[in-house]
Amino acid sequence: MGMRVDFHTHIIPADLPDFAEKYQGDRWPVLQHTCTCGANIMVGGKVFREVTDQVWSPEKRIHDMDMEKVDIQVLSPIPVTFSYWAPAEEAKVMARLQNDFIAETVRQYPTRFIGLGTVPLQNIDTAIREMDRCMHQLSMKGIEIGSNVNGKNLDDPSLTEFFAMCEQWNVPLFVHPWETLGKERITRHNLMYTVGMPSETALAAASLVLGGVMDKFPRLQVCFAHGGGSFPYILPRLDQGWKVWPHLRLLDQPPSHYAKNFYFDSLAYDPLNIEYMIKRFGHERIVMGSDYPFLLREIPPGEVIDNTLTITEEQRQCMLGKNALRFLNYSLD
Repeated sequence: MGMRVDFHTHIIPADLPDFAEKYQGDRWPVLQHTCTCGANIMVGGKVFREVTDQVWSPEKRIHDMDMEKVDIQVLSPIPVTFSYWAPAEEAKVMARLQNDFIAETVRQYPTRFIGLGTVPLQNIDTAIREMDRCMHQLSMKGIEIGSNVNGKNLDDPSLTEFFAMCEQWNVPLFVHPWETLGKERITRHNLMYTVGMPSETALAAASLVLGGVMDKFPRLQVCFAHGGGSFPYILPRLDQGWKVWPHLRLLDQPPSHYAKNFYFDSLAYDPLNIEYMIKRFGHERIVMGSDYPFLLREIPPGEVIDNTLTITEEQRQCMLGKNALRFLNYSLD
């Protein structure tokens, strides 16, 4: 049995300061404890998400990992904490606090956790400095970023220098949807999670391709959450658009040519989707990810890969662990 690495898990410090009080803003996420084993993440005085101690306790996570046969979790912040809307210096405080917490958790349990950091992308100089600290001082293995920055897609020219430094420093990026498009139309049925996030992720991936970011930085390592959302399934339509609108082209090759460089987590729930993604991108580009510890997560992690019966055992082991470690430039030695 090979190693099982859960690439997509979220964590937050139990003692997160009240930034809403500190900086007098109602958009800051506030962790309001309801008992020793639970809390509400509050935004603007309303419950954004109910959470349990799984989201802050390394010991609780390790217990669950042992029960669910997960060897390593890759830890990343909860996207609501990105706070790109805030003044950069204030968002930097939020980012540094979380990065320090994740790095300390990895230091305490180095064989069970790998850390991804977060940076305040609303100011690129500040973001690059914090990324430098994450990678070269805190020994993190990558950076999690949101799918847009205050409504600017990821091909916005303001982000070019950030991606240049990611390529130069060989920093893997995990793109997670947040602040989804069409929010006013997806307020019912929790459609923000089931329709909005997959659509938002597709827009982020399409922007990186059609905006020329992947062409300009061919060594950039990017992985998308939730199986890439709807991106894998609309990719032929993107190719068709490139074909019929030559006056809009920024690229010499169709979008599918550049999309082959992307990675995707396996949180697609259905083996049919995994089979499709393997045919489209190759099994080498899929990393197991569960979205622990939230309600939409896969239990047990990796089940959809285990239930994909058309793959070889070597392909299975690559997707369950080896691909994630390679993406993160992580050696077990």
